[in-house]
Amino acid sequence: MLRPLRAALRIRTRGGFALSLLLGVSYAALPLFALLPHLWGFIAASAVSYVTDAWLHRVEPAFIRRLAGFRFDRIMRFLVRDALLLVLAVRMDAPEPVLVAGLLVLGGQFGILMLYTALHRVIHRKRRLPVAVRNMDMSDAGIPKAPPPLLFRRYLRRLLHLDLPMHAGLLVGLATSGWFLTKAGYAVSLILPALMLLALAAQVRTARRMPEREEIIAALNRQLADYRPEVALYFSFAAVSRDFMYQVNMWIETLENLDRRPLIILRERASFAYLSRTRLPVVCVPRADDLAQLDLPELKVVLYPGNAGKNVHMLRVAEAKHVFIGHGDSDKLASSNRVSKVYDEIWVAGRAGRDRYQRIRHAIDDAAIVEVGRPQLSPIRPHAEHIPGPLPTVLYAPTWEGWSDDDCHTSLIPMGTGLISALLDEGVRVLYKPHPLTGKRSAEAAAADRAIREMLDADNRRRQSANTLPELAAGTEPRMQEIKERLNELAGRNRTGDDAQQTREARMPDHTGSDEWHALEAEWHDLFWSHTGPLRHQVITGQLPTLYECFNQADILISDVSSVVADFVASLKPYVLTNAHDLPDEEFRAAYTTAGGAYLLDRACTRLPEILRSVREPRHDPMALDRHTLKEYVLGPDRPTSMERFNTAVNDLADTALLHQQENAPSDTLLTPALDANRVDLS
Repeated sequence: MLRPLRAALRIRTRGGFALSLLLGVSYAALPLFALLPHLWGFIAASAVSYVTDAWLHRVEPAFIRRLAGFRFDRIMRFLVRDALLLVLAVRMDAPEPVLVAGLLVLGGQFGILMLYTALHRVIHRKRRLPVAVRNMDMSDAGIPKAPPPLLFRRYLRRLLHLDLPMHAGLLVGLATSGWFLTKAGYAVSLILPALMLLALAAQVRTARRMPEREEIIAALNRQLADYRPEVALYFSFAAVSRDFMYQVNMWIETLENLDRRPLIILRERASFAYLSRTRLPVVCVPRADDLAQLDLPELKVVLYPGNAGKNVHMLRVAEAKHVFIGHGDSDKLASSNRVSKVYDEIWVAGRAGRDRYQRIRHAIDDAAIVEVGRPQLSPIRPHAEHIPGPLPTVLYAPTWEGWSDDDCHTSLIPMGTGLISALLDEGVRVLYKPHPLTGKRSAEAAAADRAIREMLDADNRRRQSANTLPELAAGTEPRMQEIKERLNELAGRNRTGDDAQQTREARMPDHTGSDEWHALEAEWHDLFWSHTGPLRHQVITGQLPTLYECFNQADILISDVSSVVADFVASLKPYVLTNAHDLPDEEFRAAYTTAGGAYLLDRACTRLPEILRSVREPRHDPMALDRHTLKEYVLGPDRPTSMERFNTAVNDLADTALLHQQENAPSDTLLTPALDANRVDLS
């Protein structure tokens, strides 16, 4: 009964559910204690409401947003609590001047809040730039400093909590019948918000000095003219979040190793919050007409990791060649989409990608398909270098439910909980890494995901109580948190202020940060795996540990039809594809390329014990030769490396674009530079 209620309220954890119940009980108790009246009961309920409200903002933000959807947002919660405090004062026969003053203070506070919000919006609108950048020097754009964070960021929380002096002062007065502290609390709760309002009003004058749209774009174009980008990675998505930005982040290191000068172009302002560290120039241009104003005369190649409606705004650039590179290579329909016909070329990992496009009836020209490998896979350690732990480690990485039922390949709904139950019966260690979008469309998938997390947590607790599971290693968490904070700094995620402030502070990249980034990531992973130990089940949902680090820990992968499987093939370790609909093996393998080297798991998981023999008895691994064959078919040859092939493909297409530009240029403007003249080493 509680699980559906938790799902409806969007509460992820049992602790969060307990806190939400406390919040609800405290607000239900406030009017009761106000009307009785019962001072100490009201004090207790009020304190619980303050503490649980603040804590839920930290641990259950989705639940807080749900409350706002029920018209019980933060302002309403504070207003209700303060109004009930005055009701308590009336019921306890507080002096009339105290009541009148309390009402005036309460009205004044919320009046100031309204004026403050209006000024905040004026400043925010004035400071909204047509573009935002990273790793480009925009100091000559004349962007003024942002208001102090104390006045601008999270102002609502700050202003509302200034009711505490009034609240505490009146409660003390009711308890002691002495009203000095009440008057002092009233004064503080009114004067401090008023001073903040005056300070913010002074910032309006500064905001009016913001440069015009044309000046900002001109300053950006001066930077682009100095840098002269030749390759652009272009990304747009309607609802940008960490769940989608992996599509960009997976390509950053590859771009940094190109011969040509790369640029990253984003279309949604939220993208910067989830962009990984890079030394490359990054431009965010939300509006199509502003994008059209960018001066990119030497742009030769545009790379698209995803299909999105806003791609058409870049596809209009006829002088460049446009390439769909995708964000993974799988047997899903998205990896052979009809929309891909709009691009000049489609780059796939290996022969399997080419054949996938040729099997469909979309008339994709074979000459437009280029095999470039998967440069991102270099961190994956091969099977020969893997050292098994004391328990077989199974990585279960199901895909999500897709945009429609036709594209739903997830095993979570039909067999996820049964699979985890069977794995626990087999006595293995489970690393559970669901797709970032799991549960976005299907409540059933979300429910299965929650159930699996609870099953793994319960088994960890059971083994811990039986003394078969060591305690978590002590002393590593502070250092891990310190590393995360430094990684956020290197990625530019800890900057304060708005987009204008970030653009104002943008500077040319620090080329030494890459070594520190990789060293810190490696240290974090070493600490994480030593902290959790080789026996504990893990639910992995954040950016760290990375998917490929999970590959390196696992002895075997269980997954669905997705790009995760194609990437895991690079390790040559055993892997399993879920056959949730119990199709005949021959039919399943014929339908999905990556099934060629896979063990197939039926819906009831009856084959699981035999499959796990490939880990427990490595010599009993009948699919080993098939995996070797499949690896080259799916990912291409090991030599030349994927990075070399990708770089060559970029150079060749850039040369072709330059030749086409020269052929189409007027005869008196033809230039004949060497095709390689613009290549630079960014390493």
